[in-house]
Amino acid sequence: MAPLNDEQLVQIRDERREQIKAAAIQVFARKGILSAKMSMIAETAGISSGLLYHYFKSKEELFTTLVQEAMSETEVAIRSIYELPGTPIQKIRVLTTEMLDEGGAPYFMLIHQARTSDGVPEQVKQLLEQYSMEMYIDALLPIFQEGQQAGELRAGDPGELIACYLTILSGIMVIHSNGGEDYRMPKVDMLLRLISPL
Repeated sequence: MAPLNDEQLVQIRDERREQIKAAAIQVFARKGILSAKMSMIAETAGISSGLLYHYFKSKEELFTTLVQEAMSETEVAIRSIYELPGTPIQKIRVLTTEMLDEGGAPYFMLIHQARTSDGVPEQVKQLLEQYSMEMYIDALLPIFQEGQQAGELRAGDPGELIACYLTILSGIMVIHSNGGEDYRMPKVDMLLRLISPL
């Protein structure tokens, strides 16, 4: 069997790193940083603990990496709303659908754990200040103001409306990612009625 070339080795390393991060998101989202153990992450990823430490020196480094990626991906998703076709409410519908997507739930749970758990690394606390609720409100303000002017969204303080919208979505994602058996995910159109005129 021929030895692997540099490109193949880089690809294997990248794939292994993604495999570890996918497993870690699941573990951190369920357990938080204090209860999560590197051995749990290694087991979930299907690798040895020694190999895991080859990629990440500590669970704090891994947690910080994941929170940073989750925060920046969330910001990109929110800012990309302005590139979508359609009216403000149609754009907000697409964003809401993406945010509530099954694939995104662990990321939001990870961010929730970062905001609410004890033992969060200092670098994560700094990220939380950088990616505050105010930053998300500011990013969505123009689209919500446009929606209010078009009569598609409730009148009133747009910042308050956005804060309410984001809080409701966060709550839904936390409950959903905790796997409540008797919990039913609300339909996007039902959620949008909360911000639409009566």
